[in-house]
Amino acid sequence: MIRRLTPRALLVLAGLVVAVAAAVAGVTLTRSSSQPPKEALPLRLVKEIALPGDSSRFDYASLDTDRGLLFIAHLGASQVIEVDVRADRVVRTINGLPGVHGVLVVPSRHTVYATATDAHQVVALDETTGSVLHRSPTGDYPDGLAYDPVHHTVWTTNESGGSETIVDAGTGAARGTVRLGGEAGNVAYDPTTRHMLVDVQPRNQLAVIDPATLHITRRVPLPGCDHDHGLILAPADRLAFVACDGNARLLTVDLTTWHITDDHQVGQDPDVLAYDTAARRLYIAAESGWVTTGDNRNRHLTVTGRAHLADGAHVVAVDATTHRSYYPVPHGSGARPALLVYRPAP
Repeated sequence: MIRRLTPRALLVLAGLVVAVAAAVAGVTLTRSSSQPPKEALPLRLVKEIALPGDSSRFDYASLDTDRGLLFIAHLGASQVIEVDVRADRVVRTINGLPGVHGVLVVPSRHTVYATATDAHQVVALDETTGSVLHRSPTGDYPDGLAYDPVHHTVWTTNESGGSETIVDAGTGAARGTVRLGGEAGNVAYDPTTRHMLVDVQPRNQLAVIDPATLHITRRVPLPGCDHDHGLILAPADRLAFVACDGNARLLTVDLTTWHITDDHQVGQDPDVLAYDTAARRLYIAAESGWVTTGDNRNRHLTVTGRAHLADGAHVVAVDATTHRSYYPVPHGSGARPALLVYRPAP
């Protein structure tokens, strides 16, 4: 099966073609966005856990902190890897998830949801056994996921489809579709307003959606952002963090006024965000392998570290109880797939 590239992937491919052509012609090209100044990361390597499979691309990861189970989307292998981070061992691999991108564990339901992107499906898995509970059709190129605990629904971002697919978390039955008017980035649930926020990448805006009516109630412009892709919330502080992969910026949005309160440079092609709610620390992992850390103090973000962590370290998950952060990478120290485990530096 030939896998269709997303518009974002096509841009990367186009850039590679131009770079190769320039190299042949003896021309040196400079990227439009260089790496930011390096600042030592406030992290220390704890351990490295070997992962199964080949050294192909990983995507999202999701942690059940109560059970100590980390679920990792191994996109290149079309499987989800379950790791017991307390015992430092792989529990199982779950196959049959073509081109898996997004993965989200919902501990209250003992269920893991994964986007089988090449099959245009969101798949529900039993957290304990790994068995498939149900499969639901989505729009084009399902990617990120979010859970609405009030309406008991799972929201799937259809990136090139420019929409959100909403399904019943228990049965997988269709609950509706929201058209965004442009290519979709990530989605996040705001427990305070009980609304969904979604990146609309080509418009450089956040769409705010009422899950009760499935209507977009507000569109928030993001000046200074090129192609908003990453998204995570700090609900207690009424903040949203938005990663702009087109120009390597990280914006902080006040969820009360909808104004941008901070704008920071991060590593090239920022992708996955993780937020330690207890420590109020944000992690931004980029396609370039750079990781940026920032501390949220008095509702303002201060960058505390920014450096290359490892090639392929564009995925991060964090445990708010132990404050450890996890990075699945295609090549660990033994040139095999590995999960890098870090703790905050003293």
